[in-house]
Amino acid sequence: MLTERDLRELLDLKPQHPVLSLYLNTDPSQGGADVYKLKLRSMLKEVDLPEDTSAIENYFEHEHNGAGRSVAVFSCAPEEFLRVYPIQVPIRSRVRVSNRAHVKPLVDLLDSYGGYGVALVDKQGARLFSFHLGTLREQEGVLGENVRRTKTGGGSQAAGRRSGEAGQTQHTAEVTERNMRESAEFAARFFKENNIRRVLIGGTEDNIAAFRNYLPKSWQSLIVGTFPISMTASHDEVMDRAMKIGKQAEQQREAKAVEMVITAAAKEQGGVIGLEETLGMVHIGRIQNLLVIEGFRSPGYRCQGCGYMTAEELESCPFCSGNFEEIPDAVDLAVRRVLEDGGEVDILHDNPKLVEHGKIGALLRY
Repeated sequence: MLTERDLRELLDLKPQHPVLSLYLNTDPSQGGADVYKLKLRSMLKEVDLPEDTSAIENYFEHEHNGAGRSVAVFSCAPEEFLRVYPIQVPIRSRVRVSNRAHVKPLVDLLDSYGGYGVALVDKQGARLFSFHLGTLREQEGVLGENVRRTKTGGGSQAAGRRSGEAGQTQHTAEVTERNMRESAEFAARFFKENNIRRVLIGGTEDNIAAFRNYLPKSWQSLIVGTFPISMTASHDEVMDRAMKIGKQAEQQREAKAVEMVITAAAKEQGGVIGLEETLGMVHIGRIQNLLVIEGFRSPGYRCQGCGYMTAEELESCPFCSGNFEEIPDAVDLAVRRVLEDGGEVDILHDNPKLVEHGKIGALLRY
């Protein structure tokens, strides 16, 4: 399964030979193996790297078991580098040859479908799930003491009876509180062990509110959505709800981030909009959060001396007076540079406001 560590390995790969990056949609709904293998052969026909194309064709012929709905492959045969990642969500087929691995589609996948933790809670316990790139895995839940409900009405009004009901009610509240606290502690450990970045909670409103209060504040801040659901819900139902609520939450977060970037750029305080201005901030390492419309590509120029990138044709580099070389996609290199510098990248699929402002922008550090 693709992880942040795998992405980091690809970012750190700086070989002396070209890298072949291949993304292939193998979704069964689009046809069987014959269909995607035909697409694969068509894509590789235009690639003049025989060792790499042979390695990839050999994988799909003898090793690929058809699992997943997409596959990402990175090959640099002269340096004996081959990485294959089956993925459970469909992605657009494409192939790139460059001096670095083409990672922008992976960033998009991890941003949209990676690192979700899901907790279904009630007064007795919790069911915990990790949702990552279309794969839902359930952890054995925590189950506390059974919560007994006190019957109301029809009882004796004697003082002793009233005292008994009050005691039972207090006991029920204490059991519920203990169960919730244990469930929250168990969930916090589970979220940490599974590198969870976003949390979804399912249950009744009262149970969700109580569970949230017992979570450490660091995990409370990562809650992106809640939803009503039964504790006995099937895996398919949990995944369906998690994907819908998660997508809605992600769109809301992205819309807010775009508004922040546009406002900050207008005030010239902590934000930039448009390719040229963004590339300038990439060069000096000031990007905290890069926002890019999915599929946005733009040729550009890179200084052979200091690596400064620009969308404009300049006679010499304004930073070191070096000469420029043409590059096929300045956006892809900007994404890579931001990630290497420790910044965050959001790939947006549908945001008209960012499209109107040049399809790219960023919030800045300091």
